[in-house]
Amino acid sequence: MLQAVLSVEPGADEVLFLPLGGTGEIGMNLNLYGHDGRWLIVDIGITFGGDDFPEHDVLMADPAFIVSRRQRLAGIVLTHAHEDHVGAVAYLWKRLKCPVYATPFTAAVARWKLARAGLDAVPVHEVPLGARFEVGPFGVEYVGMTHSIPEPNALLLTTPAGAVFHTGDWKLDERPVVGRSYDAERLRGLRSEPLLAMVCDSTNAVVPGSTGSEGSLFAPLLELVQAAGGRVVVTSFASNVARLVTLARVAEASGRRFGVIGQAMERMVAVARATGYWPADLPALVDARHLGYLPPVEVLAACTGSQGEPSAALTRMAADSHRDILLDPTDTVIFSSKLIPGNERPVAAVHSRLRALGVEVVTDADAHVHVSGHPAVEDLKRLYDWVQPPAVVPTHGTPRHLRANAEIALGCHVPRVAVIGNGDVCRLSAAGPEVLGRVPTGRLALAPSGQLAPVSAPVLAAMRAAVG
Repeated sequence: MLQAVLSVEPGADEVLFLPLGGTGEIGMNLNLYGHDGRWLIVDIGITFGGDDFPEHDVLMADPAFIVSRRQRLAGIVLTHAHEDHVGAVAYLWKRLKCPVYATPFTAAVARWKLARAGLDAVPVHEVPLGARFEVGPFGVEYVGMTHSIPEPNALLLTTPAGAVFHTGDWKLDERPVVGRSYDAERLRGLRSEPLLAMVCDSTNAVVPGSTGSEGSLFAPLLELVQAAGGRVVVTSFASNVARLVTLARVAEASGRRFGVIGQAMERMVAVARATGYWPADLPALVDARHLGYLPPVEVLAACTGSQGEPSAALTRMAADSHRDILLDPTDTVIFSSKLIPGNERPVAAVHSRLRALGVEVVTDADAHVHVSGHPAVEDLKRLYDWVQPPAVVPTHGTPRHLRANAEIALGCHVPRVAVIGNGDVCRLSAAGPEVLGRVPTGRLALAPSGQLAPVSAPVLAAMRAAVG
């Protein structure tokens, strides 16, 4: 049992890594780096209670530790715009009150969230791709990666005591469809940096082989759409702009009209247009209100609801209650997404309702309709070989994922590995990672009133037990 740490003051000869969320679980990332008396937040995300904890819809890491040290907080650096990395910025900024740094697409999403919360004046610094800048005592460099959203970035955090490579969420995709590919030259060059450690995504560390390319989905999706006799509705993660672009290309190639249904998806398309990630040569999207008036064989629609969310577009279609689209027995629904653990029951319920309507349901178990945004085993091995870090700290995964990533790193001859959890204070120095102790952690839940409240100890214990 690690001893509680009452006073944590990062020295000038070390870098401290302290995850408050996202290590020992998937989602809700909130990472702290400390050096020379100052702190830096990397990502600030949310998660959802899911079917197991329906009374706790939106959850986030409790930032109490850093709130009590707010005067030493230099800023928030965002790696990308997924909800589990940026979703809490509007909920927690009033407690933190510091500058926010992000590349253009992520900055646009963050500004929208802040404006919606009435926080238009928050200083969001838009930083170019590949930029190097300073936040307090930290030098920060954005290193281009690929993932299932535009502008995913790893971070090289430099200090006089040494550097840390924080991967964020990533994969090695040669054909990402939208945006740049990963910066292989810079990744290989990291072995020349004075690295103390690599803090690495573990989400797919239990998956053998390599993660497929986003570019591999056009042909199988086109084949499914061309074989369909009625409407085709595809549900995916709203933030996967590349998937939406692929579907728009499929619609064009199959002679169908394309539109998106669901506020989150419509918003992402708008951000993609504003930041240059929606190709100008694509046909105009059909407004969701007009899709229902087209002949079914002319319709290809993308919609929200891949995880069975109660208010999402697909859930309402399955209940035969959507205002714009009513599904017929000749229609096909494709789940172009991964099932997030904890959502099995609501997704299965949507499947059952769709089949009761006579709709054909296609998932990634039936056809090649989805690729992950995270590295599988062989991808992790490639990156470890390129970077050759002196130490690895697995993050972003359940304990099983963290242990699997640690074993991969050791198999790649990484000299030192430290498997830690939320609240562990990990000193990164030339001597290797060392866990100094623990600080209290918790979760905040968004109440129906819009206020944040701590999750009770019994519920928190049940949530932690649910991820093993």
